[in-house]
Amino acid sequence: MKELTEVLKDWEAVIGLEIHTELTTLETKMFCGCKLSHDDAPNTNVCPVCLGLPGALPVPNRRAIESIVKAGLATNCQIQKRSMFYRKHYFYPDMAKNFQTTQGPVAFCMHGRLDLEVTGRGAAERPACAFGADQAASLASASANAEGLSRQMVEGLPEQASGALAGMAAYNTADLAVAERHDDGSYTVPIRILRIHMEEDAAKMVHVGGQEGRIGGAAESLVDYNRCGTPLIELVTEPDLRTPEEARLFMEKLRRIFLTIGISDCSMEKGSMRCDGNVSIRRRGETGLGTKTELKNLNSFKALHDGLAYEICRQAEVLEEGGVIYQETRHWEPSRKRTVVMRVKETTDDYRLFPDPDLAPFNLSDEFIEHCRAELPELPDAKRDRFEADFGIKRADAEQLAGDPDTAAFFEQAAEGLSGKAAQTVANLVVNELAAYLKGAGASLAQSGIVPAQVASLAKLLAEDAISSNQAHEVFEAMAQSGEDPEAIVDARGMRQVSDTGALQPIVDEVLAACADQAQQYRDGNQKVIGFLVGQCMKASRGTGNPKLFNELLRASLS
Repeated sequence: MKELTEVLKDWEAVIGLEIHTELTTLETKMFCGCKLSHDDAPNTNVCPVCLGLPGALPVPNRRAIESIVKAGLATNCQIQKRSMFYRKHYFYPDMAKNFQTTQGPVAFCMHGRLDLEVTGRGAAERPACAFGADQAASLASASANAEGLSRQMVEGLPEQASGALAGMAAYNTADLAVAERHDDGSYTVPIRILRIHMEEDAAKMVHVGGQEGRIGGAAESLVDYNRCGTPLIELVTEPDLRTPEEARLFMEKLRRIFLTIGISDCSMEKGSMRCDGNVSIRRRGETGLGTKTELKNLNSFKALHDGLAYEICRQAEVLEEGGVIYQETRHWEPSRKRTVVMRVKETTDDYRLFPDPDLAPFNLSDEFIEHCRAELPELPDAKRDRFEADFGIKRADAEQLAGDPDTAAFFEQAAEGLSGKAAQTVANLVVNELAAYLKGAGASLAQSGIVPAQVASLAKLLAEDAISSNQAHEVFEAMAQSGEDPEAIVDARGMRQVSDTGALQPIVDEVLAACADQAQQYRDGNQKVIGFLVGQCMKASRGTGNPKLFNELLRASLS
């Protein structure tokens, strides 16, 4: 198959996402009082409501609705005061009731937007021809022609069209914001959110004996109904995404937002946040849409990117060879780096949607909405901008720090009163050393025992050139293991660097005399040899000399 960048020069990928997030920070399920826990023994947290037994009446979880309203406010959605619950029927072992309670065409949250900043190598996925005035028409035609469950519901279900649904029928290209390309090759692209609706999660399927824990090739499949009825929100984007990188960045950004507002642990490994990617391709300049496929249950950012990239290239190859793309649900196999067919894609008729007779229309008051708004914390984008402005750190580091509430609070404490180079040193330690240590230890920040004062002390040693960056790694590891102050570790191990010119110049002179050939190479224009000479100086000083100062002294002596 052709490479993705080559395919996207001739074909436009039209991508929409459906992102499912379990509200794991709640105590009980969506419509009953069962404990919300997936770690207990299988099938212990169930009741007649979870299992849909005759006569069981569901009661909406008020805290779950607070969570979805917060999610809508944090993603710039319009909050709808009146909405209804529907029954969506499907017949799989993971749904005990043979239907899933979900929302109708008017969801709690409608018509939002998030802006993505796409930089670096990821920005190169979108070719130069995918910018400019034509993109407004591309977005409008994709939205107007999209055939998905959300849009099909408008035509076939009993709710009357309202202001919330009006945007599904017509799109004014003049009102659409398009990707804006910057001089450095990066770009900003707005991604519209069609809806965020509430539903209940299905049970958990456990496949035994298959590859990668998947159903393919499994000897048997087990069902754990503990997850059944878990409050679940589904965010559906408009088909505004055009590259796998944009899809990955959108999900990363959404995860940061949901973590910040505290509605979910967003663990993709445990399945509390997962994504379905819908993708079709069309020749550039065309307004009609190709047949879409759905990639189901992508549970990592890498899987989302790589699965979409493969599927775009696969569809292009099929069409260029005269084949046909079928509307179907496909599964991404990371070990084989391919997608395979799971089932034919369902339509509205297959789901037999109708209003739930056991749940009355739900009305949100202005007081309820404002209460949710008042509880929102500072959101990641605002925190990123503040970190960048107040501390003077790099934007990429600020974004990474702001994306996790615990990490952000840790950094603020460690960098208190600092700015510029000193604050950037703290940011480097948190983003690199701390993150790497936690990943290697398999521990959370709280579990690690590391405190902001220790990182601040280590940053001070670096800023004063008391230790080198290489030594900082050793000190960090020792600090994390022992809990000691970095200053004490450095002194106990005799690691403090010598930064006295008078003490280091004789070492430089000695090295240059012993390495005359390399010294001449430098004078002849070989700048790279300076690294070798610095290494010899460090060896001669037994690692106590300041490498930066050695570099300066060597260059001065050789000039």
